[in-house]
Amino acid sequence: MPAHNSRSDEFDAVALEAFAEIDAQWHDQIAGLDIAVDEIPRLLPKDPETVEWPDEVTADGAVPLARLIPAGMDVSGAPTRAQIILFRRPLEARAKKGTELLDLIHEVLVQQVATHLGVDEDTIDRGPE
Repeated sequence: MPAHNSRSDEFDAVALEAFAEIDAQWHDQIAGLDIAVDEIPRLLPKDPETVEWPDEVTADGAVPLARLIPAGMDVSGAPTRAQIILFRRPLEARAKKGTELLDLIHEVLVQQVATHLGVDEDTIDRGPE
């Protein structure tokens, strides 16, 4: 008997599907980029009314939907890979399951990959030249 897929398993599958087209076009350029999912963001604005997020954060007003963490060094001095973190619950709250959620996650990933590569979002959709 197959195991029941949890909401987080279903979200992960949609996120992978949303990322697949970007990865197919930009695989060589984003080979060092990881995609992760957290339930909720661990960063919140001090003043939600006037928040201005940096380019590394994709948000809907005061609510972060994703965050890009650039490559760097961890506390022990070991190198880390760049990582896009998708925030599952805020994304699910803004889109129903199916195509609507897939499209939203794809849009967020396009924004994050564009920031990571230092190009505009239209370039990500068109693919490398």
